[in-house]
Amino acid sequence: MSDISLSKAVRSNLLALQGTADMMAVAQTRLSTGNKVNSALDNPSNWFTAKGLTNRSSDLNALMDSMANGIQTLKAADNGLSAMTKTLESMQSTLRQARQDKSFQTASLSVDATAIGTSAAKELTFSGGAFAADQTTSLTNTLKPANNGFVGPGATLGRNGNVTLQATSLNGGSSITVALTDTDTASTAAEKINTALGAASGGTGGLTASVVNGQLSLESTKGETVTVGGTAAQHAGLTAGAATTAVTASLAPTGGTDFTANTNDPDLSALSGKTLTLSSGSTTVSYTFDATTTGQLAALKSALGGASGFTIAENAAGLTFSRVDGSNFDVTASDTTLGTAVGIGANTTARSTNGAIASGTVTTITDTFAAKTVDQLVASINADTNLTGKIRASNDNGKLRIENQSTQKLDIEGASNGKIDGSTSTSQISGNSVRAGLASQFNELRDQLDKLADDASFNGINLMRGDKLTITFNETGTSSIDIQTKNGGTINSANLGVPTSLEEEQLDSDTTIDSLLTDMKAALDSVRSQASTFGSNLSIVQNRQDFTKAMIDTLETGAGNLTLADMNEEAANLLALQTRQQLSSNSLSLASQADQSILQLLR
Repeated sequence: MSDISLSKAVRSNLLALQGTADMMAVAQTRLSTGNKVNSALDNPSNWFTAKGLTNRSSDLNALMDSMANGIQTLKAADNGLSAMTKTLESMQSTLRQARQDKSFQTASLSVDATAIGTSAAKELTFSGGAFAADQTTSLTNTLKPANNGFVGPGATLGRNGNVTLQATSLNGGSSITVALTDTDTASTAAEKINTALGAASGGTGGLTASVVNGQLSLESTKGETVTVGGTAAQHAGLTAGAATTAVTASLAPTGGTDFTANTNDPDLSALSGKTLTLSSGSTTVSYTFDATTTGQLAALKSALGGASGFTIAENAAGLTFSRVDGSNFDVTASDTTLGTAVGIGANTTARSTNGAIASGTVTTITDTFAAKTVDQLVASINADTNLTGKIRASNDNGKLRIENQSTQKLDIEGASNGKIDGSTSTSQISGNSVRAGLASQFNELRDQLDKLADDASFNGINLMRGDKLTITFNETGTSSIDIQTKNGGTINSANLGVPTSLEEEQLDSDTTIDSLLTDMKAALDSVRSQASTFGSNLSIVQNRQDFTKAMIDTLETGAGNLTLADMNEEAANLLALQTRQQLSSNSLSLASQADQSILQLLR
């Protein structure tokens, strides 16, 4: 077969058509795949770069599922914490209701003074209710009247000294000491005693001091023995035996200088340089003799008498000394010679027994019993710290009204048939049923706390139980977050400090309720703090999730920029190539016709 010879024009058009067909194939491939780089052969640099970006995008996409699960786990924990917060707030509200509720049960009892009597001290005994141990309050008063005290001029005590008081319910059983001065009146002494009683840390013992008919009196509302003593007690009239009112009794001289010689102006120059001292309590006066032969007796009486409270009289046997207030005193001479001269004998010091005895005898305030009035009972009950917060007393139209400030029933021994009689019979007051019911509500709410914690899990992870949630943020694992409760502890009622079971008695005391409210506030603060921590963690994870989404888009866009084709450009290019192909076909047809015409001529 002979070779086929093509004319230059035909060959040119065929080559053009071939080239156009190749370019159209490329354009159609790009349009069909959407990529301008479909293999490493198309553009090695772009191909491998885009592949790396695409692989990283795929890795990040795989992490998105972990982040999504982590977010849902955090939301589940937050739901549990929100529910626990509402439950704790309800428990707090329950306690506040109990705190505000004052629907305590009461009983009004008349005081039967005749039944109580005057022969013995009688008591009311409270048991049950809010009392862990029985408590009593006296139904009777006892009175110790003064005993001719304050014998000094101007109704003053006339001496310095102490009064001691001791009773079982006074100052924890320890005695108290009250310092009195010689210038104290019955009123000022009563004030000092009451001030000391009020300052006693272990209770006042139900004692009060007052002035009755110008005399100091002590009254006890406890019906118990009160011991009274001290150096000033008898002179104040509080101990047995009457304080003397004599003011002329003197220290009897036993010999010495005749101070009446020479018409009551004896020559005392022989005593020159010697000193005579008189002292009583805080009062001390003295006189030193000199060498003058006249006028010394008058000078001595002036120095030692007058405003000092001492009086001095002279006689043939010596000097007579006394105290105008009847109190004891000391006479001191500088030597025995002076002691003999003034009549105290061969002594330098002598003690006068003029006035009150130096230390009084013990007296008990149990002389007279009398039934307390309703107002007195109200005052003594409400003032007793052992009864405060457990019962409260008031005057109900002449009856003693007892309020049981407890959820438990209260027994009162010493009352029966609506009367207080001091007998062994018992009356009863019901407890506060409202507070008791609120205790049950509190316990029901408390049971829900642990159930909420157990149910707050997602995909097997429960952050409320202390489980750890780990979320990885990048493909290399170098960026991650561990989410867990503080110290990995379980968030439940026990760890929050909520009482395991609230007993009704715990709502008896407002103080106890206040303490429970403090615990509930601490539990709420703990839950809210943990919710805030989980919220912060959730924000971090959501932020990283949004970042990862944006990063994936960036990587995919970057890879696309390297490999994706411009469809508009490729479509226009294909259209141009198709037009070019048509033109080349027409040109080839024309070239072929020309060749055919030449061949016809050759035939």
